[in-house]
Amino acid sequence: VLVTAGPTRERIDPVRYLSNRSSGKMGFAIAAAARAAGAEVILVTGPVQLATPAGVRRIDVESAADMFAAVEREVAGIDVFVAAAAVADYRPVTPSPRKIKKSAARIDLALERTTDILASVAARDDRPFVVGFAAETDDVEGYARAKLQAKRLDLIAANEVGDGKAFDQDDNALIVLSQDERIEIPHASKIEVARRLVALIAARMR
Repeated sequence: VLVTAGPTRERIDPVRYLSNRSSGKMGFAIAAAARAAGAEVILVTGPVQLATPAGVRRIDVESAADMFAAVEREVAGIDVFVAAAAVADYRPVTPSPRKIKKSAARIDLALERTTDILASVAARDDRPFVVGFAAETDDVEGYARAKLQAKRLDLIAANEVGDGKAFDQDDNALIVLSQDERIEIPHASKIEVARRLVALIAARMR
């Protein structure tokens, strides 16, 4: 099982970056739950302050490009890919090699799309069982189902995020969608939610 977790950091200059509020807790819980279920687990994680789950091989990365490169190196021969990381959708086009000084009243930052890691894995000829995540502030299930279809995923786990919801929290709740099924994992600790998600993945694979 290959799991991605945490945020990415996209450099603006040597001291600033674009990122998001992901703590990595859900991805780390999934890695721990998969290992406890007997899987060999590789965890590719962005910058987080979390201990590596026992028995899990951890690869630390910073940017979306770093995470994509690590996943590309590890994905061959993998049975299950769980993309729990909150990967940046955009990055600065031309990061400054020096600290940007406060001078003008306004500056414009040009951004470009990053590589879609989840879609890239799902499009492989030797694709594993692919599980995506959809963290949304509104129309959670609608956006998740569209992502499931557009990226040809086997499962997608959707959750509502925002102030006090999911990010930085120790608990979560998920709506898990497949092409033919909808399952709710009720509000519980992230490790318990992860155990139930891993059990669903195993059941679908069987």
